[in-house]
Amino acid sequence: MVKKILFSLMAFSFLTGCAFAADHCKNRGTLDEMYCDENMDMVPDTPKDPSKWKDPKTLVFTYTPVEDPAVYKDAFADFQSYLEKATGKKVIYYTVQSNSAQVEAMRSGRLHIAGFSTGPTGFAVNLAGFVPIAVKGYPDSFQGYNLIVVTKKDSGIKSLDDLKGKRVAHTSASSNSGNLAPRAIFPQHGIVPDKDYTVVYSGKHDQSILGVAHGDYDAAPVASDVFNRMATAGRINPDEFNIVFTSPKFPTSSFGLAHNLNPDLAKTITNAFYSYRFTPDMKETFGNADRFFPITYKKDWKVIRDIAESTGTSYNHAGLKKMAEKEAAKKAAKKKKEAKQ
Repeated sequence: MVKKILFSLMAFSFLTGCAFAADHCKNRGTLDEMYCDENMDMVPDTPKDPSKWKDPKTLVFTYTPVEDPAVYKDAFADFQSYLEKATGKKVIYYTVQSNSAQVEAMRSGRLHIAGFSTGPTGFAVNLAGFVPIAVKGYPDSFQGYNLIVVTKKDSGIKSLDDLKGKRVAHTSASSNSGNLAPRAIFPQHGIVPDKDYTVVYSGKHDQSILGVAHGDYDAAPVASDVFNRMATAGRINPDEFNIVFTSPKFPTSSFGLAHNLNPDLAKTITNAFYSYRFTPDMKETFGNADRFFPITYKKDWKVIRDIAESTGTSYNHAGLKKMAEKEAAKKAAKKKKEAKQ
């Protein structure tokens, strides 16, 4: 009897403890249960318990794997040095091969500072404790981009309506301009992806663009900034393409840090972002942007969240799993294609 009473008391204590832990966060919003948002700004709060703050000796930084990772490792080298001087810590570049891998790296604590693509930013915020603070920009505004639809000049495709029955490259499931925005916007113009044309996932924006150039795809919705960078770098001849559709402006990749860094360190990193000015090489690489322009996820990512919602994309574990599965399938298909060549 005594054992039963003790067991009951222990069970009651455990359950009430769990209930207290669950109720301890007054507001979580759409964030994962690991995080809290009591100030209602839609991003994870810094933990209240100082023992949960992270102050690593080495800071790990990466940029979205939208194109050739090596290019961006070199592009951010000067900024890494700037961060090292500001923080007094070593900063290393961590190359990621997929959007889902980047999200998982931050969630697991292996990644501290990052630039996430526009679409996956929502996954990073909700599932990985990412706090966006900036976008590449100019003195008076952030750098934006448009969803554009590119075709070969001699394709005969002159408008969205001409995409019917065609083979069109989307980039990846989580991409804003490469998949989510087309699925949200094109139906407003009478074109429904997967219904009116065949969707083929290319993996990346540059692969979609090169695929169009080589005749693998009839057309592709891509980010205008990627297209312009490839043209500037001489990877494509823009005169060989037609742009048959241009969307309103979207923000480019978000930059930010893990929510659980020591507040003093987080403040130092944030100030470093805002005070840094791009080198001439960085300006050339990033479309003449010369700085990191301050933004907030709640305000500046609203249009992106609205697009995601309209396409049924959920920034949760199920959505991340679906994104990872599609990315894995694309890699497998690519390897199979390469093996045949």
